[in-house]
Amino acid sequence: MTRVLVADDQALIRGSFRLLVDSAPGYVAIGEAATGEEAVRLAQRDRPDLILMDVRMPVMDGIEATRRICAARPETRVLIVTTFDLDEYVFGALQAGAAGFMLKDTPPADLLKAIDVIASGESLLAPTATRRLIQRFVSSTPPTTTPGRGSTPPGDLAITDRECDVLVLVARGLSNAEIAERLYVSLSTVKTHVSHLLTKLDARSRIHLVIAAYEAGLV
Repeated sequence: MTRVLVADDQALIRGSFRLLVDSAPGYVAIGEAATGEEAVRLAQRDRPDLILMDVRMPVMDGIEATRRICAARPETRVLIVTTFDLDEYVFGALQAGAAGFMLKDTPPADLLKAIDVIASGESLLAPTATRRLIQRFVSSTPPTTTPGRGSTPPGDLAITDRECDVLVLVARGLSNAEIAERLYVSLSTVKTHVSHLLTKLDARSRIHLVIAAYEAGLV
C-alpha cells in the first residue's frame, strides 16, 4: 500500500485530493498538512511514500518544504500540484528534488496516472512545463551544429533502434506502461530500455532523456 500525504493550504483541495487518493486501489491518504512546515514535520513523523505538495502555502512554501523533505528522506517522492504554471516554480521544484510537477486543472484520472508514475519511481512534468524546460535548456546551450538541427545526430547516440523508439516516446511524455502498450512489449522490457538509455546518455532522470531527444532532433 502506497502511503500518501496531502499538503495544501486550502481545506477543500486537501479533502478532494484525499478522496481521490483513497479511491485508487493500492493507495491510502495518511494525513494532511496546511503549511510547508507542517508537511516537513509530518513527513519526518509518518514517513509517507509520496507527497502531493502545493507551492503557495503559509509559514513555508512547498518548494522549500520539498527541499527539506528530499534532503532528509530521499525515498519519499514529491509530486508538486499547483495552480500556477510558472517557470520559477517548475525549475525551483526540480532543483528541490521533486519527482514531478502537475497543475490543479489536470483531470482527476490524469492526476491518478501521474501519481502512479511518480510512485513507480519515474519522473513526470506537465506538458507545458516540459516544453519550457526544453526551451530554457536550448536557449542556454550554444549550438554545436548547423542551425535548425540537433546538436547530436540520432546515429551518434550509440543506442539501438528500439532504444531510439523508447526515447522518442519518453520525450513525448509517455509513461513506461504507455510505452509498453504502444510498442507491444512488456513493462519490464521498457524499464530495461529506459535504464540502458539513462546509462548510455549519462542522464540522471527522464527529464534529461527528454533534453537528449530534443538535442538529437528526435522530437
